[in-house]
Amino acid sequence: MKITIVGAGYVGLVTAGCLAELGNQVMCVDNDAKKISLLNAAQLPIYEPGLQELMSRNRAAGRIQFTTGMADGVEHGEVIFIAVGTPSQEDGSADLQYVLAVARQIGRNIKSFKVVVNKSTVPVGTAYRVQAAIATELSKRGISEPLFEVISNPEFLKEGAAIEDFMHPDRIVIGVDQGNNYAATHQLIEQLYSSFNRHHARTIWMDVRSAELTKYAANAMLATRISFMNEIANLSDLLGADIDCVRRGIGADKRIGHDFLYAGTGYGGSCFPKDTRALIQTALDCGSQLKVVSAVEQVNDLQKKIMVDRILDYFGNDLTGLKFGVWGLAFKPNTDDMREAPSLVIIQALLLLGAQVCAFDPLAGNEALDALSCELIDSPEALANFELADCASEAIEDADALLLVTEWKTFHHPDFALIKSLLKRPLILDGRNLYDPKMLEEMGIAYQGFGRRNSLALSFSNTKNTPQDMLETT
Repeated sequence: MKITIVGAGYVGLVTAGCLAELGNQVMCVDNDAKKISLLNAAQLPIYEPGLQELMSRNRAAGRIQFTTGMADGVEHGEVIFIAVGTPSQEDGSADLQYVLAVARQIGRNIKSFKVVVNKSTVPVGTAYRVQAAIATELSKRGISEPLFEVISNPEFLKEGAAIEDFMHPDRIVIGVDQGNNYAATHQLIEQLYSSFNRHHARTIWMDVRSAELTKYAANAMLATRISFMNEIANLSDLLGADIDCVRRGIGADKRIGHDFLYAGTGYGGSCFPKDTRALIQTALDCGSQLKVVSAVEQVNDLQKKIMVDRILDYFGNDLTGLKFGVWGLAFKPNTDDMREAPSLVIIQALLLLGAQVCAFDPLAGNEALDALSCELIDSPEALANFELADCASEAIEDADALLLVTEWKTFHHPDFALIKSLLKRPLILDGRNLYDPKMLEEMGIAYQGFGRRNSLALSFSNTKNTPQDMLETT
């Protein structure tokens, strides 16, 4: 089948590569000439495990091509995926200018029947706006014939595991409304995804509005689990409980399960923050309030700041002359994505409080530096105290504490004896609860996680509150 993907970003490239891998002829269109030149030079503008190999293999087989020519893309594809960005606006709603711009271009160039697929994460009702934009352009050309159908096919890809998610999906959500083109549309999409339904049906058919809402609802539910566990972790600190025990205890309930129950510095990335805000704003536009989802977002915003609060508990409010080694910058492992990364909140706060920060990330160092430069554009003197290390050990040399922010596998089993020898004082603040508090205590290393710590951590603290002390003051 001939497929066109409009948008050579994260979702677009993964979708293009995977559909080409299934034997389709894929044309990927983007208006960024530099990005297309990069792709035509066999390089990628993003990092995703396995994507480079996937692209190289299908380029060599002649199944994928890249262009800036929208007219060529519309002519090529029987199915046209819209996979452009929908960034948050100031009120939290999704900015649809790029989606609608693509729709208008489709309308200006369409000559035969096409199925137009909204792959971008968009608010409920966007398919109708895309349909209206295409129809308006057709009308300008004097064409009233129904040459297209707009459907919703939201993506459920995890950064760092996107190819696996695409090729082995839990479900494929298709939103299409009954109409004149329903039979032709259903047949094309069924054919496109037939490889995934050979052993059992993974495709879930529904109306367009339900499909659009399904994407936001799924991300809001997962974000809710994260924020819920972060609140329980913070309560565990006050009560002297261990959140890892709590996690295993509630995760064993088959109604709950173990996924997304890990406490830490909060969620980030391109999906959860943006999608929860958009869902909240969608409800407000309807005269309603999503109180649970609003609370999820508020908890997450606060969670990103808790590590800084703990540092102030340990070192006081003036961090001048102190150095902190940071392990992990990307919002999650196996990506260089810095969007909404908790590390940005933590490092920015430390720098503005006078600290020096040396950080190491296997992939996202340069992206983090660019992001911090934007955040601290008015405080160049603070940014001067930030440096990138070439390796994990370099980041913590002569540091006053190690801050673990992103749980890359390379950080899972470090040499703790080496860590202790490199740090000025043996203190680890673990933002992902990777390490064993008791084992570190036996090694003489103070450990503070989220809902987990050892007794040595209290001896480092200025407040030196015991769990009982904390209870008596609440």
